[in-house]
Amino acid sequence: VRENHAETLLAERSAMLFSGTSVTRGAAEGVVVAIGMQTELGQISRLVAEVKDEATPLERRLEELGRKLSWLTLAVALAVALVGVVSGRPPLLILETSIALAVATVPEGLPIVATLALARGMARMARRNALCARLAVVETLGATSVILTDKTGTLTQNRLAVEELVIDHQRIVVECLGGESTAQFFHDGRALRGQLQELLGRALRAGVLCNDAHVTPAGEGVGEPLEVALLMAGGKAGLDAEALKERLPEIREEAFDPETRMMATFHEQEDAGLLVQVKGAPEAVIAACRRAVTRRATVVLDEKRRGQWLDHNRQLASRGLRVLALAEGVVADRDDAPYRDLTLLGLVAMADPPRSEVRQVIDDCRAAGVRVVMVTGDQAQTALRVAESVGLVESGTEACVLGVDHELSRQEQQEVAQASVIARTSPRQKLEVLATHQRRGAVVAMLGDGVNDAPALRRANIGVAMGRGTQVAKEASDLVLNDDRLSTVVVAIGEGRVIFENIRKFALYLLSCNASELGAVGVAALIGLPLPVLPLQILFLNLVTDVFPALALGACEGQSRALKLAPRPSDEGVLERRHWLAIGGHGAVIAATVLGALLVATYVLELPAESAVSVSFATLGFAQLTHVFNMRGEDSPAISNEVTRNLWVWGAVLLCSVLLLLALYAPPLAAVLGTRALDARGWSVVGAASATPLLFGGLLRLLVRRRTGAA
Repeated sequence: VRENHAETLLAERSAMLFSGTSVTRGAAEGVVVAIGMQTELGQISRLVAEVKDEATPLERRLEELGRKLSWLTLAVALAVALVGVVSGRPPLLILETSIALAVATVPEGLPIVATLALARGMARMARRNALCARLAVVETLGATSVILTDKTGTLTQNRLAVEELVIDHQRIVVECLGGESTAQFFHDGRALRGQLQELLGRALRAGVLCNDAHVTPAGEGVGEPLEVALLMAGGKAGLDAEALKERLPEIREEAFDPETRMMATFHEQEDAGLLVQVKGAPEAVIAACRRAVTRRATVVLDEKRRGQWLDHNRQLASRGLRVLALAEGVVADRDDAPYRDLTLLGLVAMADPPRSEVRQVIDDCRAAGVRVVMVTGDQAQTALRVAESVGLVESGTEACVLGVDHELSRQEQQEVAQASVIARTSPRQKLEVLATHQRRGAVVAMLGDGVNDAPALRRANIGVAMGRGTQVAKEASDLVLNDDRLSTVVVAIGEGRVIFENIRKFALYLLSCNASELGAVGVAALIGLPLPVLPLQILFLNLVTDVFPALALGACEGQSRALKLAPRPSDEGVLERRHWLAIGGHGAVIAATVLGALLVATYVLELPAESAVSVSFATLGFAQLTHVFNMRGEDSPAISNEVTRNLWVWGAVLLCSVLLLLALYAPPLAAVLGTRALDARGWSVVGAASATPLLFGGLLRLLVRRRTGAA
């Protein structure tokens, strides 16, 4: 045994038995070269432990928003207090107003609404068999720009299936038709028929009879994966395994031997002698055969023909397929040697088939602007074959990048960042690939199911484990797909984008409402007008007209084209410059509306002071309620959109309207808030003024669209 140097890729080390390997049969002797944390399993455990949990993008954005609002709150309180002192207002009123506005400036409902929106998203994901470990997980998926995925068990089914056969030097392809139980066999693009079909049945009969696996009534294969694959292929070709075994009863089995690398079974038959069915390694079976079947006749297997069959084997193996040879013979007695005077029937090539939904998932990810990259420890040929079969790369258009056991150079990092398939990687190399994408500003989701995936699952912005994966992988992940369906990841990406937009909507709504309160009171204090709303009224509005509509906005279903847009930049905040401008604009319009209502009530209608304040209070409350309908998407229509279709929004508007009426007409509450019942004149002012924010929002959108169209 040659020494395995440290620089040899892990996947290419031979004659090694790794800690955690399950030994099912046989015996061996070896030399222990590593123990404990020095083993490969121990190093994986160390890598998992070394990875530190990082804040999600949403957590960082909300923290940044909180810092900005804290400074704004302090500035508002000081400014109002200063203006009040200069204008000679009563100190107690100045103090109450400053505190009320400071409270109003901070959207105290934001953390609650964000938590409820995320919890609702988590519940929706759970109903789709995806379990989230943290609230912010779904939102993080919405920001994902790169998905790194393992191959085995994630893109593929983690089982073997017959894909090709070589019979009489002819390539026969197996294609499934609408399910795993039905298939058709093709030769040169046409359905198989005639003598070649008969030879196929003869070869698959050997695979079915020389077999210890069985199929349950539910159609599940039980036994060695390789033998299950042969049994399933026979069934797809129309062979009834039970009927075959009744017609050709087995009387002896020569178990697979690592020395001969073959297995044989003896069967009684109507003709003279016993039928021997053989399967095994192509090199061994071809060497044991004297003849080979063809469509014309059985021919002698001379050295030239042996070389041709060995070439077929090499070509299939070079594509990452697992190859077996099938043969048959006839002996006189059950004690005769099984591997003499055999006739070669053909070669069977098997592979781990891709999951049926993977191609559509990859297409959906592309439409959503999300890159999918395969990172696997398998051979490059196998990785590329699977990548081509699921549509990850086009045939022959892309090479495979191989993992390296050293720190990546700048050129290698560039290659890794651009590659769609990375093969021969160790757990540590998967971490390096992941870090390369993260350094380039990508939000990375890692999909895996094995122990070797655990470090990368832990390090990724979001780790996604398959439900039937190892417990280690699940514990290192943020999201577990109980149904093992990759389509759930795409659903989660869409859900995350909707949740982020909902958080942005209610943050925009809460802050614009708070800005309107700040503007109305601040301007009134600055120019010497009576306060349009009193401190307790501000707090009441904060608890009523702000929180309930914001909660309802958090339940919006979102725009149908959420998965047709590119992922947002990783450094994009909850509120960008355009949103702060919108907050200022909407806040100023509502504030101007409230002050206008106060002036009309005071100087035009000549209402008493308390009644005039009640008009401005009601105007502010109902204007904020109509403003909620400005929170539709930038490209959403005015009438039918995600806000108007949200029944929770209508319920919140109705509830808040009732509470506002109680504040005006319920004597105990009116006494506390200092409000008065309004007459028809007062309500006419409130009605006209409350519609202004909605009209302004529609006009603003129209101007923006015209400007965008002109540009």
